[in-house]
Formats: sequence, structure tokens, C-alpha cells
Amino acid sequence: MANITRLEPFRMDQFDDAIDHLLKGFMVRPFSMDRERQTPQIKLDVKEDNNAYTIHAEIPGVKKEDIQVAIDGNQVSLGAEIKNNKEEKDGTSVLRSERYYGRVSRTFSLAQEVNEDEARAKYTDGVLELTLPKKATVEAKRLTVE
Repeated sequence: MANITRLEPFRMDQFDDAIDHLLKGFMVRPFSMDRERQTPQIKLDVKEDNNAYTIHAEIPGVKKEDIQVAIDGNQVSLGAEIKNNKEEKDGTSVLRSERYYGRVSRTFSLAQEVNEDEARAKYTDGVLELTLPKKATVEAKRLTVE
């Protein structure tokens, strides 16, 4: 079925909408030749089985002492302090020196609450692995009306 719209040639907002529609998709993201200057992000893989959630978070170049994990019900927060030093030397003179110090964080919600007492975290080769057991669901108590 075709969509029929009325064209009013002297209304500027229709012209603006047409131009926006035409240019949609061009230059959506800022273009940058230097990928290192972009702010690092925590990338996640979340898997679920009947008993627990397993989360793999990529946090490369961070010491495990600089990683924070907080669990509040079904909400999980990850944070890390990133310290990146890169220096290129030619003999004794420094040709280029780049530094990045900052904090990255990510917060997300899971479908079911997590048992914080049995949760485990392991950091190996830039990947943080979280094993978050699900809390036993308690059915709502029904009251009889007197």
C-alpha cells in the first residue's frame, strides 16, 4: 500500500526533512585517522544459562587492581582506571610521546537479580570474566481476602 502525503512546496520544514532523509547515513560518525585518540570502551559478551550469567569484558592494558566491579540487585557496574604511556625514541632523543590517563565505565542491567555472595571475577590477558549466579526466585505470596 502506498503512502500518500500532501506536498506543500512553500513549507521549509518539508524541504529540511527531505534533505535530512537524503543525507542520512553520510558522515554519521566523526572521521579520524588516529584510532588511538578515541576514548576506550568496555566491550561485553553476556551469556546466560539456567543458573548463572557469564560475562566477558575486554579491558586491555589495565592492572587487575585498577578494576572495580559493583553489583546491586540486577544492575552490574564495571569501571577501570586506564594509564597508557607510549614513547617512541630514536637514540636518546624522544621523537613522540603520547599519554592517556582516564576512567572507563559501563553499567548494564540483567533480567534477573544476582546472588552477590557467590559472584566471582577473574582477569586474564585483558579480559575480565564474571560468573554471576542468579538469585533464587521467590514467588509472590498470595493473601486470602477475609
